[in-house]
Amino acid sequence: MIKELVKDEAVLSKKCTRATAEDEKIARDLIDTMKSIEDCACLAANQIGETVAMGAYLDDNEDAHVLYNPRIMMGLGAQKLTEGCLTREEPSKVTRYAKVKVSFDELVDGELKPRKRDFMGWTGQMIQHICDHCQGKLV
Repeated sequence: MIKELVKDEAVLSKKCTRATAEDEKIARDLIDTMKSIEDCACLAANQIGETVAMGAYLDDNEDAHVLYNPRIMMGLGAQKLTEGCLTREEPSKVTRYAKVKVSFDELVDGELKPRKRDFMGWTGQMIQHICDHCQGKLV
């Protein structure tokens, strides 16, 4: 279901609770909402009013991926960037890494399975943005 974006800083600044397999409906809502917004490449659950640690992004082929409980384990190549956000009025100056190692859970056959993966470039930047949202960091 397509949800309205939340711009309330009280919601967005709250650290998200751990996502579970039962949050699969939120994952579907994230994907539906993300795909309904022109030029949207990633979205975190708190941006649609759900304060669970989860985010979705589109890869280079426009395929959607959902990360449950994403956490940056390591970053290489720190750089200062100006970054926009769908739920913030003004762009923000942020530090992003050129490459990040991320731990997350993936829903497989109704169960969350732990994963680790390296992300780089634009996809890495989106994943870092999602992780910030899950931590309640206002970008």
